[in-house]
Amino acid sequence: MAITKERKAEIIKEFGKSKNDCGSTEVQVAILTERINSLTEHLKEHIHDYHSKRGLLMLVGQRRKLLDYLKEKDVVSYRNLIEKLNIRK
Repeated sequence: MAITKERKAEIIKEFGKSKNDCGSTEVQVAILTERINSLTEHLKEHIHDYHSKRGLLMLVGQRRKLLDYLKEKDVVSYRNLIEKLNIRK
């Protein structure tokens, strides 16, 4: 369920402004999206895993807050990010 170091490095490389940029909003949202997708696949098999379901809902809420912040700060970057990650508005 966790993301590997290599996959996380790929995400940072793709969405970050530099090689070491792991704290920008875009990178954080991309990493959260990867974790959310992984947990979603896990919950399709294990329907009654309520602890993971709670964690998934918390991750979705955290991503939503970051997306709201990005939308207020930079609308163009927000639109590009949700398009790349296939996130609904």
